[in-house]
Amino acid sequence: MTSIELKNNVEKALDEIRPFLQSDGGDISLISIDNDNSVKVKLEGACVGCSVNQMTLKSGVEMTIKKYAPQIQEVINVVQ
Repeated sequence: MTSIELKNNVEKALDEIRPFLQSDGGDISLISIDNDNSVKVKLEGACVGCSVNQMTLKSGVEMTIKKYAPQIQEVINVVQ
């Protein structure tokens, strides 16, 4: 999978999970893909202060991204 295909697949995964986050007042943005195996995202809106955002990140976002891009090993929330 090329870097462009990988980015497109990660974006597809985020597009799949985004409506669930938005329904709770949150959102997510792709920051970067490093070494073709690590994805950095930024949780936004209500997701920032949510007490279960790490669970959402691991069980929702990471699982969905891995479905589209199995070579991804980790998803990291970048706090800015």
